[in-house]
Amino acid sequence: MRISLSLEESITKDVAIMVDVLRASTTITVALENFNYVMPVKSLKIAESLAKKHHAVLAGERGGASVEWFDTGNSPIQIKNFKGNSLVLTTSNGTRIIEGMKANKILIGSFINAKSIAKAALKIAHGHIEIVMAGVNGRFAIEDFLGAGEIIKYLKNNEMDEYAIAALMASHDKNYVDEIVKKSNSALKLRDLGFGADVEYCLKRNIYETVPLYEKGKIENLNII
Repeated sequence: MRISLSLEESITKDVAIMVDVLRASTTITVALENFNYVMPVKSLKIAESLAKKHHAVLAGERGGASVEWFDTGNSPIQIKNFKGNSLVLTTSNGTRIIEGMKANKILIGSFINAKSIAKAALKIAHGHIEIVMAGVNGRFAIEDFLGAGEIIKYLKNNEMDEYAIAALMASHDKNYVDEIVKKSNSALKLRDLGFGADVEYCLKRNIYETVPLYEKGKIENLNII
């Protein structure tokens, strides 16, 4: 099995795992505990329209800040307070990246479900697993690099490209990883916006076995574990 790591754009036609640690990947994983599916979309306007059409809970952010007229923000902690059939989610980076991915199977991974995501990817991939870091507006985000490394930890006996090897090496020391993520630009911005607790929550390891699978505009839990 070949393991590769890329930023923002996906090239594989096999299995791709989108990683947006702070916070879309984490929020989506948590949401699937209380919703049958999540609909990720790029624009605020489309999100509002879809939510109205499907009588869905509407969640999202721009620049980390919650959208004032939405039901809730892109917060894994806040999303626990909502339940229903469907959730519409729009974010600055993660949902935008998901819509642009062309892989046969698209999974959503983070620290909180890293082991389950890796296990599922190995089961369904034919020869290539690509991990796609969402980044921030096209720029490298260290939290996604380290989150990818956490997933790669459970894929490490396979053939890896140099980026994947680097992420694996960088994620070796849990305490140091936590320290670095908490000091990242994304985390500091979230703290300024009042979402410090979200940062802490996003750094929990393997507390969910949920495997979010994106297909035909919806994200559902892949019951494969």
